[in-house]
Amino acid sequence: MTTKAIRYRRKRSGQTDYKARRYLLSSRKFRIVIRRSLRHVQVQIIQYKPEGDRVLVSADSKELRKLGWNFGLKNTPACYLTGLLLAKKAKEKKLAEGVVDLGRYSTTRGNKLFAVVKGMADGGLQVPVPEKACPSKDRLEGKHIAGFVDKSVAQQFSTYKKNNISLTSIKEKVAEVVKKIQ
Repeated sequence: MTTKAIRYRRKRSGQTDYKARRYLLSSRKFRIVIRRSLRHVQVQIIQYKPEGDRVLVSADSKELRKLGWNFGLKNTPACYLTGLLLAKKAKEKKLAEGVVDLGRYSTTRGNKLFAVVKGMADGGLQVPVPEKACPSKDRLEGKHIAGFVDKSVAQQFSTYKKNNISLTSIKEKVAEVVKKIQ
């Protein structure tokens, strides 16, 4: 009877890429972990410890509500603002640099994950940022969302209409929240 080697449990379930994790840990820098849910974006700065990883700083797009952000919490401007918020918190704890851990997400040009990275870089964290991969400034400011006003179906933005939120004001709101964060 032969024995069969069983792979790591987290690898089997598709949660951890151990080869990428080992590469990130070998850099001896903090990991900046970006994770999405269906409604929010979470970003954490994590330090490796042999007994278990330790979260040093965390930012969630839900925190943008306290700063006056009343648009979606997962769109490109919200991701950018979440990155800025994490950079501010990291500065307060005197954390200067890190390596981005995107996990098992596919990376495409202009992805929301790169909006978070761009926000962290603009906030002062030393993070390797591939400029070609980051969304354009217009997308970070939400101009593409404001452009939907003419084309939008009444049902698509019904929550904004019910709460008297104008999509054309998103650019000003982004600038307002950026000032509050800085």
